Amino acid sequence: MSEPAANPAATSFPAPYITLPLGLPVLRTYSGVLVCLEILFGGLVWILVASSRVPVPLLQGWVMFVSLTTFFLSSVYLSLFITGLADRINTDWNVLDVVYHFWALLFYFAAFVLEAATTAANGGARIKALPNSTETVLCITQPRGNIFTVLNERQYGINVAATIFAFVVTICYGCSMAMGFKRWRM
Repeated sequence: MSEPAANPAATSFPAPYITLPLGLPVLRTYSGVLVCLEILFGGLVWILVASSRVPVPLLQGWVMFVSLTTFFLSSVYLSLFITGLADRINTDWNVLDVVYHFWALLFYFAAFVLEAATTAANGGARIKALPNSTETVLCITQPRGNIFTVLNERQYGINVAATIFAFVVTICYGCSMAMGFKRWRM
């Protein structure tokens, strides 16, 4: 008796579907450049929020989580293409690209809004040193909303920069998602 023929579906997998080039040429594509910008500016958001000593942990904790997580995931994503390992993982990379960038866009937009709210909630609070004295005074005007933060000038400036970079990263993730969607539909 002879052995039954092996089922070809059980012994082989479909080739991964990739439309981006592998290796360093991925950095010459718009998608590769956008992922590099996501990593660069996302790292800046992470560093800026951390350097402000996170004065509002309830709001800025989410910003730190999103910036750190997407920094790590985008770095892994790009390194898979640069090293060529994406060719060895059997998946539809175009669908994965769209899904990842959609969730990253959604999370980063929320992080941007929370960082902007933290910065804007500073309102009219200023910490100033009294002239000819070693004491400081906190001058507060009427808060404009439900959230009120007290940031010194350094923290305020850092949070403004973090808000701007979070907006730039949000735009980068939106463009990456749109380009990934276009590749997926082709």
